[in-house]
Amino acid sequence: MHTTLITAEELARHIDDPDWVVVDCRFDLANPLAGREGYRIGHIRNAVYADLERQLSGDKHAVDGTFRGRHPLPGREFLAEVMRELGISEHTQVVAYDAHGGMYAARLWWLLRWIGHPQVAVLDGGMAAWQALGLPMESTVREPHTGNLQQKPSLVGAVTAADVLENIATGARTVVDARAPDRFRGENETIDPVGGHIPGAKNRFFKDNLHADGRFKDAAALRADFEKVVPDPKLAIMQCGSGVTACHNLLAMEVAGLHGAALYPGSWSEWSSDPARPIATGAE
Repeated sequence: MHTTLITAEELARHIDDPDWVVVDCRFDLANPLAGREGYRIGHIRNAVYADLERQLSGDKHAVDGTFRGRHPLPGREFLAEVMRELGISEHTQVVAYDAHGGMYAARLWWLLRWIGHPQVAVLDGGMAAWQALGLPMESTVREPHTGNLQQKPSLVGAVTAADVLENIATGARTVVDARAPDRFRGENETIDPVGGHIPGAKNRFFKDNLHADGRFKDAAALRADFEKVVPDPKLAIMQCGSGVTACHNLLAMEVAGLHGAALYPGSWSEWSSDPARPIATGAE
């Protein structure tokens, strides 16, 4: 069972295994149709496609109209149904990949763990690692058989904006922001209407989890990096712009053997939408 990362070589050995499902998670925030179009042009053989906004996110607004963020969590049963439609069953080994260093694949990885499915890994190095080995690609749009996955107790934790607000007062937990340092400081904000960060948060840019070739650093290096930021992983809250790249930090922590951190799904997009919530700028 693969539960964090998998190499292209190992995936290739199982590419025709009926108990494995490969999911293409490519996406482009600036062009939401680009990932699906890229899948149609060419993808890893036998892969199916999952759309970040249509399948891996929920409604942006709650029933009362409250903004929940740009990529809020979908309902658990809705997500389980999406996974069944992708062909995922109780004993399926899932492999997620993208062409962005794992930033979108890690979202699927976390979501499956959220509904209790541990057999999910991210392809280390993504599609580039697969293509570098000359492994098979195709343009066939797959129509998988329906799986039988059922949601089970969650393997991961999530917190709300209210939890994060309370934590500002108590300081009991470490909030870690996965966005680029300039956005964390409140500079060059082009995605959300307001720049800055949650007061007291620390910055760990998700791309710092990777080597230049898009592969993850080894467990020892990641552990050394995160221990400088997170005193106790069980008391850590991971966030980003909209709850996507925070999952990359959560995956890196799992690779490092640092377990128990929670996700704030609404992240900065939800937090900054309420002018009553405090905002900090600068490096601290």
